[in-house]
Amino acid sequence: MEYKERQLTYEEYVSLRSSVGWNNFAEEQTRKCICNSLYSIVVEDNNQAVAMGRLIGDGMYYIVVDVVVRPDYQNRGIGGHIIDNIINYVDKNTPVGGRSSIQLIAEKGKEDFYIKKGFKIIPHEYCGSGMRKVINKQVKV
Repeated sequence: MEYKERQLTYEEYVSLRSSVGWNNFAEEQTRKCICNSLYSIVVEDNNQAVAMGRLIGDGMYYIVVDVVVRPDYQNRGIGGHIIDNIINYVDKNTPVGGRSSIQLIAEKGKEDFYIKKGFKIIPHEYCGSGMRKVINKQVKV
């Protein structure tokens, strides 16, 4: 298996999300999000994408998104290596004297995986609850 720091293809992205039962987004949005990633890592086995992880952000605040390992490749430490690579990217890009915040929304039941990598569940003593708002636009017929 090879860990490659590169941009995902649209087909890889859609296939990997589908492999774990996640909904996909409109093609236009998906292509834009792939291009706007700060950092992407793709895990390949026999030239086939079997896992991915992406990082988005502004250089101070980062969000880990789309950490996906195909079900037949899970429980092999691949997800952990993806997160390690993402954390290393942020560490390398945080200047001496600077501070960066890496955030994520864990898939339900996967919280312990991220806790082992140093993430903290919020709310805690410094932060309130994480929140999100989803905007759905339906196709007009």
